[in-house]
Amino acid sequence: MSAARAKRAAPARRARRHDPGRRERLLATALDVIAEQGVAGASHRSIARAADVPLGSTTYHFASIDELLAAAFTRHADDVATRFEEQMRAACDREAAVELLVEHLTTALLGSERDLVLSVELYVAAARRPALRAVTQAWMLRSRRALEIHFDPVTARELDALIEGLVLHSALSTDPMAPEQIRHAIRRFTR
Repeated sequence: MSAARAKRAAPARRARRHDPGRRERLLATALDVIAEQGVAGASHRSIARAADVPLGSTTYHFASIDELLAAAFTRHADDVATRFEEQMRAACDREAAVELLVEHLTTALLGSERDLVLSVELYVAAARRPALRAVTQAWMLRSRRALEIHFDPVTARELDALIEGLVLHSALSTDPMAPEQIRHAIRRFTR
């Protein structure tokens, strides 16, 4: 490389080093990689490549792949949980809560292939990785608290388990339940 070319390249490298949004971009990219390749395809190297950052950036911000996965899945869970909490708070009564629950399940969780894949990837990975089990536990707790706005704690916990089962069933079935069937199941359960 000529000296003039090296001089021109140097400012670009310096500008790239100061990247205050890099950690957040790595988390978003990690979710993209997981959605496309699964947890098995998510490594420091694959995420750095997809984010177009040096490999050292991922290890600088996240000491281990488990730490990176936990942070990325926490971001995903927080996003879904926040939307769910908003819907449950918007319901004026239990009947409205059931309808919003069906809507959340059929549009937010099952209506987005990406969100569905991310959720299932988290469930599977959490079965083997304790750091990710903490993410699922926190997500379930938030879901139950949101449900408790309209349902007693025991019903909220059982309803949350039903929702998780419906998500897995829909993800794995070649003949998933239609929204009307989901509505019927939730109504039947909450009578």
